[in-house]
Amino acid sequence: ANESWGRYWGWDSKESWSYITIIIYAIALHLRFIPRLKNIFAFLVASVLSFGSVIFTYFGVNFYLSGLHSYANGDGFSVSNLLYLLLMLLALLIAFAYRGKDIKEI
Repeated sequence: ANESWGRYWGWDSKESWSYITIIIYAIALHLRFIPRLKNIFAFLVASVLSFGSVIFTYFGVNFYLSGLHSYANGDGFSVSNLLYLLLMLLALLIAFAYRGKDIKEI
């Protein structure tokens, strides 16, 4: 990166969201060391949020944010897309909570 652009980090939206995704996955992996959060439900919620950050890194950054690595421009960010995403995440969390309610630890 330094040879190509003259810098190692440029706060580009793709670079920043890649970093955020790595941090979110690191948090999800380290939840097992916290005794209070050492259960399947916490791990499933963290996994869903982590995967959501990967999806946003791929679709959101490419289509909704502008940056050095933008490959296409969408119509812009709409409230209906955000509402649909939040409803899907809520439905997934409820399904995971119901399914894993009897499991105590990993």
